[in-house]
Amino acid sequence: MEGLFVPLAFFLAIFAILYVYWTTRTKERLALIDKGLDVSIFKNECTKYNLLKWGIFLISLGFGVLAAFALSQVMDEVAAYFAMILLLGGIGLIVANLITNKLEKK
Repeated sequence: MEGLFVPLAFFLAIFAILYVYWTTRTKERLALIDKGLDVSIFKNECTKYNLLKWGIFLISLGFGVLAAFALSQVMDEVAAYFAMILLLGGIGLIVANLITNKLEKK
């Protein structure tokens, strides 16, 4: 019975957070419409460049895990995983930014 409370509380907390987020977002949009302002700021533009950025980032995280596995033989395992995942994830984001900037200029 005790093991039931933690997952139940977790899902109730997630539901409460999402409920407050969606109701607040709706109220903000309705207030902008009532004032006659433009609500185009809420449009989510998903482009092919976003998918490219996520792809490069996730691939670099995978390489970070592989590099951390190799490095964990030499140094502390936890430090190796944190360092390599963060380092190669950051490098992946920089590379993705450079590639998307180059593609947008074309």
